[in-house]
Amino acid sequence: MTTSDLADKTCEPCQGGMAAYDADAARAMMDQLNGWILSDDATTITRRFEFKGFAKAVEMANLAAWLGNKQGHHPDISFGWGYCQVRFTTHEAGGLTENDFICAAKLNALVA
Repeated sequence: MTTSDLADKTCEPCQGGMAAYDADAARAMMDQLNGWILSDDATTITRRFEFKGFAKAVEMANLAAWLGNKQGHHPDISFGWGYCQVRFTTHEAGGLTENDFICAAKLNALVA
């Protein structure tokens, strides 16, 4: 599967009992995402976007929020002057699922 394949998918609603990827599976999925960092415990992926001002950081935060609403899979977002950090995890599964990688790929496609 490629980044564009992931970006073409749609998130599946979490239906209790969704299993998180193990660390090896999460690492394998990272090959499809540019710019994202896998946490040491392999439960989150994070990307920091940098800008030359505050307004662009706010726009990025709004774009990530819009994508989360559209996909029904909401990231944790932090931003300030010159940066916006987006973090995905599937809280219900206690780690990463395909939904996290789909949203990260979609966000990459939107900012490409």
